[in-house]
Amino acid sequence: MTRPDTPPPTDEPFLGAPSEAAAAAAPRPAWDGALEQLARDFLRERRSERRWKLFFRLAWLVAVLLIAYGLITSRNHVSTPTGPHTALIELRGEIAVDAEASAENLMAGLKNAFEDAGAQAVVLRINSPGGSPVQSGLVHDEILRLKALHRKKVYAVVEEACASGAYYIAVAADEIYADKASLVGSIGVLMDSFGATGALEKLGVERRLITAGVNKGIGDPFSPLSDPHRAYLQAMLDQIHQQFITVVKQGRGDRLKETPETFSGLFWNGEQAVTLGLVDHLGSLDYVAREVVKAEEVIDYTPKENVAERLAKRFGASIGAGAVRALRELAPIR
Repeated sequence: MTRPDTPPPTDEPFLGAPSEAAAAAAPRPAWDGALEQLARDFLRERRSERRWKLFFRLAWLVAVLLIAYGLITSRNHVSTPTGPHTALIELRGEIAVDAEASAENLMAGLKNAFEDAGAQAVVLRINSPGGSPVQSGLVHDEILRLKALHRKKVYAVVEEACASGAYYIAVAADEIYADKASLVGSIGVLMDSFGATGALEKLGVERRLITAGVNKGIGDPFSPLSDPHRAYLQAMLDQIHQQFITVVKQGRGDRLKETPETFSGLFWNGEQAVTLGLVDHLGSLDYVAREVVKAEEVIDYTPKENVAERLAKRFGASIGAGAVRALRELAPIR
Protein backbone atom coordinates (compact mmCIF):
# COMPACT_ATOMS: atom_id res chain seq x y z
CA MET A 1 0.00 0.00 0.00
CA THR A 2 1.41 3.33 -1.01
CA ARG A 3 1.37 6.49 0.88
CA PRO A 4 -0.72 9.30 -0.57
CA ASP A 5 2.20 11.75 -0.68
CA THR A 6 4.64 9.36 -2.40
CA PRO A 7 5.06 10.03 -6.13
CA PRO A 8 4.20 7.12 -8.38
CA PRO A 9 7.10 5.14 -9.91
CA THR A 10 8.26 6.52 -13.22
CA ASP A 11 11.16 6.10 -15.66
CA GLU A 12 11.75 9.85 -15.85
CA PRO A 13 14.90 11.06 -14.08
CA PHE A 14 14.52 12.93 -10.89
CA LEU A 15 14.60 16.65 -11.52
CA GLY A 16 16.97 17.33 -8.62
CA ALA A 17 19.87 15.18 -10.04
CA PRO A 18 20.76 15.75 -13.75
CA SER A 19 21.68 12.72 -15.85
CA GLU A 20 25.23 11.99 -17.15
CA ALA A 21 24.23 13.03 -20.66
CA ALA A 22 22.85 16.27 -19.35
CA ALA A 23 26.04 16.89 -17.36
CA ALA A 24 28.20 16.25 -20.40
CA ALA A 25 26.10 18.54 -22.52
CA ALA A 26 26.21 21.34 -19.96
CA PRO A 27 28.58 24.22 -20.87
CA ARG A 28 32.02 24.09 -19.17
CA PRO A 29 33.74 27.12 -17.68
CA ALA A 30 36.25 28.85 -20.02
CA TRP A 31 39.12 28.62 -17.54
CA ASP A 32 38.79 24.81 -17.42
CA GLY A 33 39.89 24.47 -21.07
CA ALA A 34 42.71 26.94 -20.56
CA LEU A 35 44.04 24.88 -17.66
CA GLU A 36 44.00 21.72 -19.76
CA GLN A 37 45.88 23.46 -22.58
CA LEU A 38 48.42 24.84 -20.13
CA ALA A 39 48.97 21.39 -18.65
CA ARG A 40 49.46 19.87 -22.11
CA ASP A 41 51.95 22.60 -23.06
CA PHE A 42 53.83 22.11 -19.81
CA LEU A 43 54.12 18.36 -20.32
CA ARG A 44 55.21 18.84 -23.92
CA GLU A 45 57.91 21.31 -22.83
CA ARG A 46 59.17 19.00 -20.12
CA ARG A 47 59.44 16.10 -22.56
CA SER A 48 61.35 18.34 -24.97
CA GLU A 49 63.75 19.43 -22.22
CA ARG A 50 64.45 15.83 -21.26
CA ARG A 51 65.16 14.91 -24.88
CA TRP A 52 67.59 17.83 -25.32
CA LYS A 53 69.36 17.03 -22.04
CA LEU A 54 69.80 13.43 -23.15
CA PHE A 55 71.05 14.57 -26.55
CA PHE A 56 73.67 16.92 -25.10
CA ARG A 57 74.87 14.35 -22.60
CA LEU A 58 75.34 11.81 -25.37
CA ALA A 59 77.10 14.43 -27.51
CA TRP A 60 79.55 15.26 -24.71
CA LEU A 61 80.20 11.56 -24.13
CA VAL A 62 80.94 10.99 -27.82
CA ALA A 63 83.23 14.07 -27.89
CA VAL A 64 85.19 12.89 -24.85
CA LEU A 65 85.59 9.40 -26.32
CA LEU A 66 86.79 10.82 -29.64
CA ILE A 67 89.28 13.09 -27.88
CA ALA A 68 90.63 10.21 -25.82
CA TYR A 69 90.92 7.99 -28.88
CA GLY A 70 92.69 10.70 -30.84
CA LEU A 71 95.15 11.41 -28.04
CA ILE A 72 96.01 7.74 -27.71
CA THR A 73 96.33 6.85 -31.40
CA SER A 74 97.49 10.05 -33.10
CA ARG A 75 100.15 11.56 -30.84
CA ASN A 76 103.46 11.67 -32.71
CA HIS A 77 102.09 9.16 -35.20
CA VAL A 78 104.09 8.73 -38.38
CA SER A 79 102.97 6.53 -41.24
CA THR A 80 105.33 3.59 -41.70
CA PRO A 81 107.54 4.17 -44.75
CA THR A 82 107.76 1.47 -47.36
CA GLY A 83 111.46 1.89 -48.19
CA PRO A 84 114.42 4.26 -48.21
CA HIS A 85 113.33 7.86 -47.77
CA THR A 86 114.32 11.32 -46.61
CA ALA A 87 113.14 12.16 -43.09
CA LEU A 88 111.72 15.67 -42.71
CA ILE A 89 111.46 17.81 -39.58
CA GLU A 90 109.64 21.14 -39.90
CA LEU A 91 110.91 24.09 -37.85
CA ARG A 92 108.33 26.86 -38.25
CA GLY A 93 107.55 29.98 -36.29
CA GLU A 94 108.93 31.20 -32.99
CA ILE A 95 111.14 28.84 -31.01
CA ALA A 96 109.61 28.82 -27.54
CA VAL A 97 108.49 26.47 -24.79
CA ASP A 98 104.76 26.53 -25.60
CA ALA A 99 105.13 26.95 -29.36
CA GLU A 100 104.96 24.34 -32.11
CA ALA A 101 108.71 24.80 -32.56
CA SER A 102 109.55 23.92 -28.97
CA ALA A 103 112.54 21.81 -28.04
CA GLU A 104 110.24 19.08 -26.74
CA ASN A 105 108.39 18.72 -30.05
CA LEU A 106 111.44 19.03 -32.29
CA MET A 107 113.53 16.61 -30.25
CA ALA A 108 110.74 14.00 -30.28
CA GLY A 109 110.51 14.22 -34.07
CA LEU A 110 114.28 14.10 -34.50
CA LYS A 111 114.53 10.99 -32.34
CA ASN A 112 111.89 9.17 -34.39
CA ALA A 113 113.52 10.21 -37.66
CA PHE A 114 117.02 9.09 -36.66
CA GLU A 115 115.81 5.77 -35.25
CA ASP A 116 113.97 4.78 -38.44
CA ALA A 117 116.19 2.42 -40.40
CA GLY A 118 114.66 3.53 -43.70
CA ALA A 119 115.59 7.20 -43.20
CA GLN A 120 118.69 7.81 -45.31
CA ALA A 121 119.18 11.33 -43.90
CA VAL A 122 117.33 13.96 -41.90
CA VAL A 123 116.35 17.34 -43.35
CA LEU A 124 115.37 20.34 -41.22
CA ARG A 125 113.12 22.64 -43.25
CA ILE A 126 113.36 26.01 -41.50
CA ASN A 127 111.16 29.07 -41.62
CA SER A 128 111.67 30.86 -38.31
CA PRO A 129 112.74 34.25 -36.95
CA GLY A 130 114.36 32.55 -33.95
CA GLY A 131 113.38 32.66 -30.31
CA SER A 132 114.61 31.25 -27.02
CA PRO A 133 118.37 30.63 -26.86
CA VAL A 134 117.74 27.87 -24.33
CA GLN A 135 115.26 26.00 -26.56
CA SER A 136 117.56 26.50 -29.56
CA GLY A 137 120.55 25.19 -27.63
CA LEU A 138 118.67 22.08 -26.53
CA VAL A 139 117.72 21.20 -30.11
CA HIS A 140 121.24 21.97 -31.41
CA ASP A 141 122.87 19.67 -28.85
CA GLU A 142 120.32 16.90 -29.48
CA ILE A 143 121.08 16.97 -33.21
CA LEU A 144 124.79 16.55 -32.52
CA ARG A 145 124.08 13.66 -30.14
CA LEU A 146 121.80 11.84 -32.59
CA LYS A 147 124.22 12.36 -35.47
CA ALA A 148 127.03 10.73 -33.52
CA LEU A 149 124.78 7.90 -32.32
CA HIS A 150 123.15 6.94 -35.63
CA ARG A 151 125.79 8.09 -38.15
CA LYS A 152 123.28 9.87 -40.34
CA LYS A 153 123.66 13.14 -42.22
CA VAL A 154 121.57 16.17 -41.38
CA TYR A 155 120.74 18.93 -43.85
CA ALA A 156 119.09 22.27 -43.14
CA VAL A 157 116.91 23.82 -45.86
CA VAL A 158 115.91 27.46 -45.40
CA GLU A 159 112.64 28.78 -46.82
CA GLU A 160 111.71 32.37 -45.90
CA ALA A 161 113.95 32.95 -42.88
CA CYS A 162 116.54 31.28 -40.71
CA ALA A 163 117.46 33.92 -38.16
CA SER A 164 118.88 34.09 -34.64
CA GLY A 165 117.91 30.94 -32.70
CA ALA A 166 116.87 29.17 -35.90
CA TYR A 167 120.36 29.65 -37.31
CA TYR A 168 121.75 28.43 -33.97
CA ILE A 169 119.98 25.13 -34.72
CA ALA A 170 120.88 25.12 -38.42
CA VAL A 171 124.64 25.16 -37.81
CA ALA A 172 124.32 21.67 -36.26
CA ALA A 173 123.55 20.36 -39.77
CA ASP A 174 126.23 18.98 -42.06
CA GLU A 175 125.17 21.36 -44.85
CA ILE A 176 122.80 24.32 -45.11
CA TYR A 177 120.76 25.09 -48.24
CA ALA A 178 118.69 28.22 -48.90
CA ASP A 179 116.82 30.08 -51.59
CA LYS A 180 118.60 33.08 -53.07
CA ALA A 181 116.03 35.39 -51.44
CA SER A 182 115.94 33.69 -48.03
CA LEU A 183 116.92 35.75 -44.98
CA VAL A 184 119.80 34.22 -43.01
CA GLY A 185 121.82 35.36 -40.00
CA SER A 186 120.92 37.75 -37.16
CA ILE A 187 123.62 36.24 -34.96
CA GLY A 188 123.01 38.25 -31.83
CA VAL A 189 121.08 38.42 -28.57
CA LEU A 190 118.61 41.00 -27.33
CA MET A 191 116.57 41.81 -24.25
CA ASP A 192 113.74 44.25 -24.79
CA SER A 193 111.74 46.26 -22.29
CA PHE A 194 110.51 49.83 -21.83
CA GLY A 195 110.89 52.63 -19.35
CA ALA A 196 107.84 54.51 -18.08
CA THR A 197 109.32 56.56 -15.25
CA GLY A 198 108.90 59.88 -17.08
CA ALA A 199 105.26 59.15 -17.89
CA LEU A 200 104.54 58.27 -14.27
CA GLU A 201 106.06 61.54 -13.10
CA LYS A 202 103.93 63.56 -15.52
CA LEU A 203 100.82 61.74 -14.34
CA GLY A 204 101.75 62.24 -10.72
CA VAL A 205 101.95 58.49 -10.09
CA GLU A 206 104.40 57.19 -7.50
CA ARG A 207 105.97 53.78 -8.09
CA ARG A 208 106.11 51.73 -4.88
CA LEU A 209 108.38 48.72 -5.33
CA ILE A 210 109.42 46.86 -2.20
CA THR A 211 112.02 44.10 -2.55
CA ALA A 212 114.07 41.82 -0.34
CA GLY A 213 117.42 41.86 -2.09
CA VAL A 214 118.96 44.97 -3.63
CA ASN A 215 118.89 43.54 -7.16
CA LYS A 216 115.47 41.85 -7.07
CA GLY A 217 113.81 44.67 -9.03
CA ILE A 218 116.37 44.73 -11.84
CA GLY A 219 114.76 45.54 -15.17
CA ASP A 220 111.52 46.83 -13.66
CA PRO A 221 110.06 49.12 -16.37
CA PHE A 222 108.56 51.53 -13.83
CA SER A 223 111.85 52.14 -12.03
CA PRO A 224 115.00 53.86 -13.36
CA LEU A 225 117.66 51.48 -14.71
CA SER A 226 120.79 52.13 -12.71
CA ASP A 227 124.25 51.97 -14.25
CA PRO A 228 125.27 48.84 -12.29
CA HIS A 229 122.11 47.05 -13.41
CA ARG A 230 122.63 48.08 -17.02
CA ALA A 231 126.22 46.83 -16.91
CA TYR A 232 125.13 43.53 -15.39
CA LEU A 233 122.48 42.90 -18.05
CA GLN A 234 124.88 43.85 -20.83
CA ALA A 235 127.51 41.45 -19.50
CA MET A 236 124.96 38.63 -19.39
CA LEU A 237 123.87 39.28 -22.98
CA ASP A 238 127.48 39.44 -24.12
CA GLN A 239 128.15 36.06 -22.55
CA ILE A 240 125.14 34.46 -24.29
CA HIS A 241 126.21 36.14 -27.54
CA GLN A 242 129.67 34.61 -27.18
CA GLN A 243 128.08 31.18 -26.71
CA PHE A 244 126.19 31.74 -29.96
CA ILE A 245 129.37 32.80 -31.77
CA THR A 246 131.22 29.72 -30.53
CA VAL A 247 128.46 27.40 -31.75
CA VAL A 248 128.46 29.04 -35.19
CA LYS A 249 132.23 28.82 -35.54
CA GLN A 250 132.23 25.16 -34.49
CA GLY A 251 129.40 24.30 -36.85
CA ARG A 252 130.63 26.16 -39.91
CA GLY A 253 134.37 25.74 -39.42
CA ASP A 254 136.58 26.86 -42.32
CA ARG A 255 133.52 27.50 -44.51
CA LEU A 256 132.73 30.67 -42.54
CA LYS A 257 134.12 33.86 -44.10
CA GLU A 258 134.10 36.04 -41.01
CA THR A 259 133.75 39.80 -41.34
CA PRO A 260 133.23 42.57 -38.74
CA GLU A 261 129.47 42.32 -39.41
CA THR A 262 129.16 38.53 -39.20
CA PHE A 263 128.23 38.48 -35.51
CA SER A 264 126.75 41.97 -35.33
CA GLY A 265 123.12 40.88 -35.63
CA LEU A 266 122.81 41.70 -39.33
CA PHE A 267 121.08 39.28 -41.71
CA TRP A 268 121.60 38.63 -45.41
CA ASN A 269 119.76 37.10 -48.33
CA GLY A 270 120.56 33.56 -49.39
CA GLU A 271 122.90 34.55 -52.19
CA GLN A 272 124.95 36.75 -49.88
CA ALA A 273 124.89 34.09 -47.17
CA VAL A 274 126.55 31.61 -49.55
CA THR A 275 129.33 34.12 -50.22
CA LEU A 276 129.84 34.69 -46.48
CA GLY A 277 129.91 30.98 -45.73
CA LEU A 278 126.76 31.08 -43.61
CA VAL A 279 125.07 28.79 -46.17
CA ASP A 280 126.65 26.09 -48.34
CA HIS A 281 124.46 26.02 -51.44
CA LEU A 282 121.23 27.26 -52.97
CA GLY A 283 118.56 24.60 -53.10
CA SER A 284 115.12 23.39 -51.95
CA LEU A 285 113.85 20.39 -50.03
CA ASP A 286 113.04 18.48 -53.22
CA TYR A 287 116.51 19.19 -54.58
CA VAL A 288 118.23 17.96 -51.42
CA ALA A 289 116.10 14.80 -51.22
CA ARG A 290 116.55 13.99 -54.90
CA GLU A 291 120.12 15.07 -55.65
CA VAL A 292 121.92 14.99 -52.30
CA VAL A 293 120.26 12.30 -50.16
CA LYS A 294 119.28 10.26 -53.24
CA ALA A 295 115.98 9.33 -51.60
CA GLU A 296 113.23 11.27 -53.35
CA GLU A 297 110.41 10.09 -51.09
CA VAL A 298 110.01 12.52 -48.18
CA ILE A 299 108.38 11.41 -44.92
CA ASP A 300 107.40 14.07 -42.38
CA TYR A 301 108.32 13.17 -38.78
CA THR A 302 107.31 16.51 -37.26
CA PRO A 303 105.03 16.04 -34.24
CA LYS A 304 101.85 17.94 -34.97
CA GLU A 305 98.99 18.87 -32.71
CA ASN A 306 96.00 16.86 -33.93
CA VAL A 307 92.32 17.75 -33.88
CA ALA A 308 91.76 15.74 -30.71
CA GLU A 309 94.41 17.73 -28.85
CA ARG A 310 92.90 21.02 -29.94
CA LEU A 311 89.47 19.86 -28.80
CA ALA A 312 90.94 18.71 -25.50
CA LYS A 313 92.48 22.13 -24.90
CA ARG A 314 89.24 23.89 -25.71
CA PHE A 315 87.29 21.44 -23.56
CA GLY A 316 89.67 22.04 -20.67
CA ALA A 317 89.42 25.79 -21.11
CA SER A 318 85.62 25.66 -21.08
CA ILE A 319 85.63 23.51 -17.94
CA GLY A 320 88.01 25.94 -16.28
CA ALA A 321 85.86 28.92 -17.22
CA GLY A 322 82.79 27.18 -15.84
CA ALA A 323 84.58 26.49 -12.57
CA VAL A 324 85.61 30.13 -12.27
CA ARG A 325 82.05 31.27 -12.90
CA ALA A 326 80.79 28.88 -10.22
CA LEU A 327 83.32 30.17 -7.73
CA ARG A 328 82.39 33.75 -8.51
CA GLU A 329 78.75 32.97 -7.85
CA LEU A 330 79.66 31.49 -4.48
CA ALA A 331 82.09 34.23 -3.46
CA PRO A 332 82.95 37.08 -5.83
CA ILE A 333 86.63 37.24 -6.74
CA ARG A 334 88.05 40.74 -6.29
